[in-house]
Amino acid sequence: MPTYGRLPVSFVKGEGAWLLDQQGKRYLDALSGIAVCGLGHSHPAVTEAICDQASTLLHTSNLYGIPNQQQLADRLCEISGMENVFFSNSGAEANEAAIKLARLHGHNMGIEAPAIIVTKGSFHGRTLATLSATGNRKIQAGFEPLVSGFIRAPYNDLEALREIAVNSKQAVAIMVEPVQGEGGVKIPDAGYLAGVRAICDQQGWLMMLDEVQTGMGRTGKWFGFQHEAITPDVMTLAKGLGNGLPIGACLARGKAATLFQPGMHGSTFGGNPLVTRVALAVIDTIKQGALLDRAAALGNQIQQGLETKLADNSQVLDIRSRGLMVGIELSQPCAALVSQALGRGILLNVTANNVVRLLPPLILSDDEAKQIIEQVGGLINQFTTDNSEESRS
Repeated sequence: MPTYGRLPVSFVKGEGAWLLDQQGKRYLDALSGIAVCGLGHSHPAVTEAICDQASTLLHTSNLYGIPNQQQLADRLCEISGMENVFFSNSGAEANEAAIKLARLHGHNMGIEAPAIIVTKGSFHGRTLATLSATGNRKIQAGFEPLVSGFIRAPYNDLEALREIAVNSKQAVAIMVEPVQGEGGVKIPDAGYLAGVRAICDQQGWLMMLDEVQTGMGRTGKWFGFQHEAITPDVMTLAKGLGNGLPIGACLARGKAATLFQPGMHGSTFGGNPLVTRVALAVIDTIKQGALLDRAAALGNQIQQGLETKLADNSQVLDIRSRGLMVGIELSQPCAALVSQALGRGILLNVTANNVVRLLPPLILSDDEAKQIIEQVGGLINQFTTDNSEESRS
């Protein structure tokens, strides 16, 4: 089905931060499959885990115990402070589980039609419930009627949440991203997540964090919430957890950890022996390679380099980063930069219409980071100069 506006390139091989197309041309991958391949391409630890597990056992279903799954759940809870995990196949499915947890919580509170507070500019997935939760009208258009039970609030606005707390009798949870990725790499003010945590505690709401893009070291911490001294009630993961294999996870603690009972939720493929074995290898590799600190340092290096490279460009409104989530906001739409970058052998994307988004792998070298700075900075300067000349003519 024609659901993708694909770029005119097909890749046949990858190694580290590089991809090769069918003609043998090399591309520096500054997108990591949209924040998926945090360990880059063809990482030996991932390859070994796949080959070994594939020769042993791929799938049995969740009717039986899965040792790799239990071990992965233990490791995720250890590094997150959560208590238990439901495994799915994607971020959207993980968010569906979180939405169901919130509704169960609301019904347990005696609320007949529980509602979840979500934020404008958010992205939570493309299933009916998760696109209804998403704060982007563009992806909702044509799929009405949307799923009810969501209250919309501005992102990074604690006062708006306090007003909802006063005026709404239906709210039972808040679902928010620690950094809005699809929304334009929007980083909230320091203290925002702590403020959300305080409001949830006061109201008896679940604090649910969508860490599908921010999780697994992307921000320089295991999880985005760890930049503040808080822990959510529910957290969702996917993308970087499997380094390319489809796996999602919904983690819970406290009252949220005991909401699901046998028969209330499930997945045929979720958390099978193969994907959980690979996710274990991902966690081990990030830990052994000190890649959390590395991601934080690389993000600072790329931001500072771009600030220098673009210092004289008046059409660059902002450059922001949290670890290896980098956004360069321009004063004009800049989708054309995606194909221009492809022509120069670098992969990036544009989100929110005017934000160049970089999501390079955690294993990036210093030299590769410098190449990103030079290439992307040069592209943006050329793009804005060309557009200024066109507008004057």
